[in-house]
Amino acid sequence: MGIILGLSAALFWGSADFLARFSSHKIGAYRTLFYMQFLGFAGLGTYLIINQQLQHLIQTVSVEVWLWGLLAAGCNTFASLTFYRALETGKLSLVSPVAASYSAITAVLAFLSGESLGSVRLLGVGLALIGVIMAASSPAEAGEQTTSKGLNQGIIWAICAAFGFGVTFWLLGFQVTPYLGGTTPVWLMRTFTIVFLFTLAFARKQELGPPRDRLTIWQVVGVGIFDTTAYVANGFGVLSDQVAVVTVLSSLFSAVTVLLAWIWLREKLSRFQWLGVCLILVSVILVQY
Repeated sequence: MGIILGLSAALFWGSADFLARFSSHKIGAYRTLFYMQFLGFAGLGTYLIINQQLQHLIQTVSVEVWLWGLLAAGCNTFASLTFYRALETGKLSLVSPVAASYSAITAVLAFLSGESLGSVRLLGVGLALIGVIMAASSPAEAGEQTTSKGLNQGIIWAICAAFGFGVTFWLLGFQVTPYLGGTTPVWLMRTFTIVFLFTLAFARKQELGPPRDRLTIWQVVGVGIFDTTAYVANGFGVLSDQVAVVTVLSSLFSAVTVLLAWIWLREKLSRFQWLGVCLILVSVILVQY
């Protein structure tokens, strides 16, 4: 069951990221993230209150677990914001695989926490790092914006997202989900994110008006539903199988995103970049062993 849930999470995350690319271009990464998170907060909050699961957990789970959950929520907010910024400014078929290399970060943190890191998993971590460098360092196509160091636009944001997600899923898998279940941690992360984004927007006097055109509204709704479903599937997958296996399978979302971008957007990468992307995808498989 964990394998099915992990693959389901990958499918939903890949679809959500594809839609987020369009809404981020229209209303920005900040507002896209805020409203898609709000949908998850409202939906999951209603479910948890109706079945009284939230009240039960508040009464029975220690404060330490909730603090770990808040830390995971903070890391996830950082990772989500940087990733949506990468989707807004970078090439979809490139930034998604780079961000998906978070599974290698999770594997390293698990090793530092006492888990044995076998030779195959170590190889996967190394391939992920090499793949990121290759995908990011390929010369840009004519007319494409790059940073001063020759990195493709959006790559730095995607790398930041990879580190943020890597820490997030390590915290969830080892410190939070085993005690709070598969749904409550997702609601907690949604709550933290919308409070943080609203407070920051208020302090900076940043516009948070909802999207107005119908297409963008439905895109944001789709992102919210797909992304929330993916997190819940990943959470229940961790409860029924090994954290490393489910995390690796769910991180295959980048393959879904790349495929959708290739089909619908006709995005092209150089051969060097494709080799880097392939190494990342191979590493995602290897780090489960």
